[in-house]
Amino acid sequence: MNYIENIYVCLAAPIFIAILCIHTRGRRMMIFVLGGMTVCLLSSYISTFIASVEHVDALTASLEISPFVEEIMKLCPVFFYLLVFEPGREGISGSVLMTAVGYATLENACYLSQNGAQNFFHLLIRGFGTGAMHVVCGAIIGIGLLYLWDKIWLQIAGTIGLLTIAVTYHGIYNMLVAKPGIPAVAGYFIPLATAFAVVIPLNRKAFLKHGPSK
Repeated sequence: MNYIENIYVCLAAPIFIAILCIHTRGRRMMIFVLGGMTVCLLSSYISTFIASVEHVDALTASLEISPFVEEIMKLCPVFFYLLVFEPGREGISGSVLMTAVGYATLENACYLSQNGAQNFFHLLIRGFGTGAMHVVCGAIIGIGLLYLWDKIWLQIAGTIGLLTIAVTYHGIYNMLVAKPGIPAVAGYFIPLATAFAVVIPLNRKAFLKHGPSK
């Protein structure tokens, strides 16, 4: 059995202590990492509950339920931060990405505990692939919001559109990695290619245009 709560506590405890000790700009980033891990835990509960209500198997849930639930949940800490603290556009991109990093960290740790650590090569590819997928989905929304921040109607319509793209991308990834062989390999490498070919250049461009996150 995969005790996700126990894994969460072991990973979250040192981060929580560090948050209490740090009083610099890095504190906010660590808070979002912890937030990403927390919503990963909550997403597991919500996805399992919906799958149980709809009477679907694990594969169907991973293709149809998990992408939608996970991408919405990853936005919750960021929207709370934007609505309560109103940081402006400079606080968006880094917050979304660090939430995605926290989410991917707990998800990879749970996968490791459930499937073992014998196959290093597979875990290496899977770790980078899943991490890149969550970061890419976060970047789709984070970088997109940077260019939609000026008008409220653009923020609302744009966020829905960006969320749809992220859910679709996530669903395609889950569909590919669920199939053994070449589809799984392609699924793991597509997010890496997207990160290096699209996300990193766009993030650099956004950094030069809007400055670093504060």
